[in-house]
Amino acid sequence: MPQFYAQAILVFRGGANGEEAPIRVIQGPRTQLKAHDRLALDPVHNEIYVPQGDKVLVFAGDAQGDAAPIRVLQGPDTQLQAGNVAVDPVNNLLVVGGMRGRRDGQLQIFNRTDSGNVKPKRVIRGPHTELTYIFGPIAVYPPRAEILAGIRGEGELASDECFVGVWSMNDNGDAPPRWRIGGPKGILQQVRGLALIPAHKSLVVTDKRLNAVLTFYFPEMF
Repeated sequence: MPQFYAQAILVFRGGANGEEAPIRVIQGPRTQLKAHDRLALDPVHNEIYVPQGDKVLVFAGDAQGDAAPIRVLQGPDTQLQAGNVAVDPVNNLLVVGGMRGRRDGQLQIFNRTDSGNVKPKRVIRGPHTELTYIFGPIAVYPPRAEILAGIRGEGELASDECFVGVWSMNDNGDAPPRWRIGGPKGILQQVRGLALIPAHKSLVVTDKRLNAVLTFYFPEMF
């Protein structure tokens, strides 16, 4: 898990319970970690991905202490404003979500192993994408090469603007969502997390303002 205030990544054993110490801590100046609150795991290649604004840091899954990233995606050609990431270890793609400006969100698709100043393979951005305000969490479904993104609304328009959208990893440019759950006047207000349960053809959404976990039956996606 990310530790925002300690500028660290804490790793606990899977069966941890109660007041238990982490088994590993990634922390120190060589890590380049700074005020991060999200990360993504690639269990196939044993890597940890951390979005950091204008860069994405990649650590070995067994890293500890003041460990330098094994890769850093950064540079003017990347056009990164990384707020969240999701890894597709099957199709070897990295999806980065972020904001270019107010009400101007984007999804960038890179090769999973890209490093340095690399242009994205594709960028989903534009008015028809509806990637507008406060870009939320993202997830991927590798068997169908699909991207899910939570768009978080603002103020009185929260329930109108908040939704979960689905795009293809092959989409590029001003591509509208292929499916959409939420708003206008929907139940979602501020999506905070997404998870898929393929065995039950379901999508699980956590909502910060509702203080709730919602499960949607979503067979079209699977």
